[in-house]
Amino acid sequence: MRHFLRSTEMRRIRLKFCREALVWRELQHPNILPFIGIDRESFSSSLCMVSPWMEHGTILDHLKQHGRENVDKLLFEIAQGLQYLHSLNIVHGDLRGANILINDDWSACLADFGLSGFSNASSSMRTSTRAGSLRWMAPELIDPDRFGYKFARTPASDVYAFGCVCVELYTGRPPFSELSEATALLRIVKGERAGRPSGPPAMSDVLWERVTKYWAENPATRPSTEVVVQDMVFPARRRRRLKLANPDRIRRLPPIPPPSVMPAAIGPSAPPTFVEHLLPSVSTRTEEDEEAEELTSKIGTCLVLGSSCRHHHHL
Repeated sequence: MRHFLRSTEMRRIRLKFCREALVWRELQHPNILPFIGIDRESFSSSLCMVSPWMEHGTILDHLKQHGRENVDKLLFEIAQGLQYLHSLNIVHGDLRGANILINDDWSACLADFGLSGFSNASSSMRTSTRAGSLRWMAPELIDPDRFGYKFARTPASDVYAFGCVCVELYTGRPPFSELSEATALLRIVKGERAGRPSGPPAMSDVLWERVTKYWAENPATRPSTEVVVQDMVFPARRRRRLKLANPDRIRRLPPIPPPSVMPAAIGPSAPPTFVEHLLPSVSTRTEEDEEAEELTSKIGTCLVLGSSCRHHHHL
């Protein structure tokens, strides 16, 4: 469960909250953490987005407790979740081990869409904050001017981060964990990349070659997540002997309907008081408030949970 505390930043936080809820409520995939609804009653000073409780914790906790024999299978699932996001023109923006959870089926689920954005959105709507996890950032995000880009998270920067996750899950440590953050960032923009995991388990030659392609300096030469999913089929089969008679059937899901025809995530529509709770008075309205109102109207069918909800999760 994420808390949004009232403060002088409440207006901006409210807009961010609406954006994140709008993105999350529409995602339906076995490798994406489900969205249950919005809780405004459990904590009097907070708004909370609620998801199922993930008893097994993060993927890092899982691998530490149970070993890394299934690491390739988990990477395959992460790739499928990421490809699903990209198929909807959604960029995750903060892919790393701490934002990947293990569900009751022992499968990987992507979580924390606070930095998500729509890859086909206008520049004014695109995620532009430089917050995020620096060691997983693509070089064009760390120093856009050096590479002739404007700062914008893209599917290609997600693919770069996926390469970092491959190393992280094999080693249990962030990329360049032996270096200070400043030194690591300097090396990344100079073209250096994290070293190959030596094991155990050892990363195969095939997977390591693919990871280096995910880390290409030029974003345009990095493979799409559709290719990444296919890349991960062989390592996953090799370790777990997965029987995938038709991989296309697994990674290609039917598109979800647009928000205008999207059913409620669960339960009844949100009452008008919820919208009023999110928005300021008319006399103090700004362009951000109007945008928040528009976004809130789109997520208005989400359930507003009361204090009896038992499935709160802190992301």
